[in-house]
Amino acid sequence: MSCVLFNEHTTRDGKTVLEIVLNSERTLNALTLDMIHLIQPKLVACKNDDSVVAVILNSAGEKAFCAGGDVVNLYKSMSGEGDADFPQTFFTDEYELDYTLHTYPKPIICWGSGIVMGGGMGLMNGCSHRVVTETSHMAMPEVTIGLYPDVGGSWFLNHMPGNTGLFLGLTGNPINAADALYLGLADRFVASEMFPALIEGLAVSDWSEDASAVVSGVLRQLEHASQPQLTAESQVKAHAEVIRQVTDHDTVDQMVDALLAIDSEDKWIKRSQKAISHGSPLAVKLIKRQLDVTRHMSLRECFMAELVLSVQCCRHREFPEGVRALLVDKCGNPEWTYSTLAEIEDGALDEFFVSPWDINPLETVI
Repeated sequence: MSCVLFNEHTTRDGKTVLEIVLNSERTLNALTLDMIHLIQPKLVACKNDDSVVAVILNSAGEKAFCAGGDVVNLYKSMSGEGDADFPQTFFTDEYELDYTLHTYPKPIICWGSGIVMGGGMGLMNGCSHRVVTETSHMAMPEVTIGLYPDVGGSWFLNHMPGNTGLFLGLTGNPINAADALYLGLADRFVASEMFPALIEGLAVSDWSEDASAVVSGVLRQLEHASQPQLTAESQVKAHAEVIRQVTDHDTVDQMVDALLAIDSEDKWIKRSQKAISHGSPLAVKLIKRQLDVTRHMSLRECFMAELVLSVQCCRHREFPEGVRALLVDKCGNPEWTYSTLAEIEDGALDEFFVSPWDINPLETVI
């Protein structure tokens, strides 16, 4: 069976709502190159098709919308078992798809139920109508595998209130539905059981009006009906003052010291401390610099900058070592290039931000 399914829902007035379904439940719908190569041309074809009024981005199963990118094939490439050019191809095509979602002229509803991490966050944040449910569990935990929050993380982390984006990038702390709404990572909360009602609502709508308004109207009604199930509180909002104090320092070294110095039994804080203690010191430094470098960039510039950094990370030992330890051997004990932040001189980061090409591969496709 195909790794992506395309379902067409006919509306009462003869229009079509296209549902794109990531169909790899066994891998928690991790985004593969094959998936990208099926979704991108379909979106391009529907862009100028007047019969298609809206798109739904959904997934198979109840556990995950998309748990990340194709780390398995990336690891094979980085360890010499696969195509050496795979990282450049994968990231270039992934970023092209994410940029297409961000700039799509028709409404795209992302049903972000279950696990949404890494590559899944990239897909979701490109959509015009981002829905979370009571099961949504979101994160950008790349610091634990020696990478940085890519797939547009440079854009959406920098656009979060205060320094919450920086804090979450450094710690990889998980985000629930209430957090996502507070941070602007989601637009609506709808109970997971309401998905059939979403399809029905779109089907009976009058699509002679503005399509985005039609989608918003349907989701607004479902959100109202779902409010009793929005029971979780925003941990990010509750810890806003802690985040402000931790990030109110001049260097990332000082920020990490401030976080680790907090003496608390608060589970959310302890989770942050554990992640940043066990994560890659090099990745911590890269995350801070990447967010600084891209702070005032356009969306397009962010994606091009991320392509450089992602490909360079694949050429360095840190990322494959993190993947090996946490996802392949699962020993949970990576041998990081540097054991502490203090060992890393600023010059050690420079090579990651140097483009390996005269012309960025995204230059002509986004």
